[in-house]
Amino acid sequence: MYNKILVAVDLSSDSQKVISSAVQLAGDASKLHLVHVVEPVAAAYSMDIYAVNISELQQEAINFAEQRLAKIGADIGVGKKCVHTLLGAPAPEVRNLASEIGADAIVMGSHGHAGWKILLGSTAIKVLHGATCDVLTVHVGEDS
Repeated sequence: MYNKILVAVDLSSDSQKVISSAVQLAGDASKLHLVHVVEPVAAAYSMDIYAVNISELQQEAINFAEQRLAKIGADIGVGKKCVHTLLGAPAPEVRNLASEIGADAIVMGSHGHAGWKILLGSTAIKVLHGATCDVLTVHVGEDS
């Protein structure tokens, strides 16, 4: 059914469940693209800009993510050209990459929050709104 699936992971312990679901959906890891989006350090943390070298911290975060994602890809047989580490806001970056590679579907984790958290928006909800392909959320978290 799907020929190209973009799997968005946060590199937490929940990532394996998301990846396993995507592999099952694809039937073959060669149909997968993996993506992790590193949020800009200045946006993620409030800190005194003079106290730290933000660009150095940012590069360390990107390098760490690239290494982790490359290992995950290698372990499941996803080619290097299909492993993407991006910098920016997760939802638009995932949607843009899905369009760029011509993905048929996006698979990502969701904690399935209810009430105010849905109104405030999770990354999964933000990806869904504006996606031009199917979006599958895999329930992850303590009670998954």
